[in-house]
Amino acid sequence: MHAPVRLVAIDMDGTMLATFAQKVSDRTAQALRAAQAAGITVAIATGRRVAYTAPLLNGHGLREDTPLITSNGAVTRCLDGTPVDHCHLNASVALRLCGLLRGFGTLVFTFDRLGKGEVVLEDLAQAHDRITLWVEANREAIEVVTPLERAFEGGEDPIQGMVCGGLDPMKAAEKALQASDLHARCECVRTEYPARNLSILDLMPPGVTKGWALGRLAARLGIDRRETMAIGDNWNDLDMLEWVAQPVLMANASSELRVLASTRGWKQAPPNDQEGVAVILERLLERQGAVVRA
Repeated sequence: MHAPVRLVAIDMDGTMLATFAQKVSDRTAQALRAAQAAGITVAIATGRRVAYTAPLLNGHGLREDTPLITSNGAVTRCLDGTPVDHCHLNASVALRLCGLLRGFGTLVFTFDRLGKGEVVLEDLAQAHDRITLWVEANREAIEVVTPLERAFEGGEDPIQGMVCGGLDPMKAAEKALQASDLHARCECVRTEYPARNLSILDLMPPGVTKGWALGRLAARLGIDRRETMAIGDNWNDLDMLEWVAQPVLMANASSELRVLASTRGWKQAPPNDQEGVAVILERLLERQGAVVRA
């Protein structure tokens, strides 16, 4: 028997959100509210930055202190913007990553700023061709800096970096980073969308992952690891799923991840396009004696 869940961490893209969706469904929002009403802390754990996360959750009646684990664990804030935790990438490392990785794909860095300059890149056209929806959603925050190394002239540490492109080029980029001396000072977390031939490598401070941030959040809340659940669909969720007591993988995850989940006995949720997160939360609440109300 599992201990009752007191903390559940939920990924956004490919998990909470339907494919290409720009809002949380009514059923899922209802399940999130019900979980909070039952005393469960609902943490959103995403590769998105805070400003790209909070607008999707506002207006759904969630608690203002809902934790947002963003940038794959590098920044944790509450839904109302209250800072909780952070760990940024060193500027000197980011500077050298420009030369190492720009040839593999679109290289982006995010900073802890508001408005233009929160997202910095050097080739907007290239980014638009590869990640059109992301560019359109973040256009007001994007600043073009050429060469990208100029973004670090003031010595400000970025939250994280990101390089994206096709599946094979990103595998090559990951190998290049692992073979360099920067590997000890920067880790990469991979997210893949095979149907779109798109892969994203998030460039993180060493040891920083969704799982790392979730463990720190649980400690702050006084919640035991045995009382945790996580729901995710991609490789950047792996550390989080391995950390919690009750891991749940989405059915739309890659076949490789689904095989891994099967060997480890993880539960599987219906696909994101079938509101799998809502289904899992409804089952959880029923098991714990709570109900979902509109």
